[in-house]
Amino acid sequence: MELHARAGRAVVVGERDGVVHEVDPDSLALPSGLATALHEWAQVVAAVSGSGAAPGETTAELVSRRGRQLAGRLAQAMGTPVDYADPLRGGLERVEAPPRPVRNEPAPAPPPSVPTEPAEPTPWATGLTVSALTAAVVATAVVGLTLALAETRWWLGLVANLVVVGGLAPSVWLTRELPVWRWVAYGVAAGLGAAWFALALSLLG
Repeated sequence: MELHARAGRAVVVGERDGVVHEVDPDSLALPSGLATALHEWAQVVAAVSGSGAAPGETTAELVSRRGRQLAGRLAQAMGTPVDYADPLRGGLERVEAPPRPVRNEPAPAPPPSVPTEPAEPTPWATGLTVSALTAAVVATAVVGLTLALAETRWWLGLVANLVVVGGLAPSVWLTRELPVWRWVAYGVAAGLGAAWFALALSLLG
């Protein structure tokens, strides 16, 4: 069984009686949300591949890591190893099914002499500062680029905005849940929104 991403859709490829079959994950008995997560990953792959530029090492690693994670969940749901086809770097990687948790058995308590570490608090002050600085940089860059190009041709400013958004969207989507990079992703999204608002005001003025 292999996991592929083709034209923005996840595809499970298997062989039965010597015949290769391609199956949509929606038709499989998968846990709730897994098929949707597989298709979302395939859509990100299509966006990165269709941007016209070679993906950066960070973006390729994030896409591959997410694909391997989903392949592991698929292997666990199907009860069989899954060969993960890396859509950006190529090659097949065997992903074994992670062990199923043992139910109806209480988790062992920590030794009395070992104190349980408290959960790390969310760094709101530092994170929001990073987001604000990132938003300011992105908004200034997008507004400056758009106005400079619009002085020559108005449609050049529009094309520049589409290129910027298309290039940043996959990275923002993939890093939205990472502990550190999520603050940068929030700042990029806020900066783009602020830039568009400022540009709309300039058109009205």
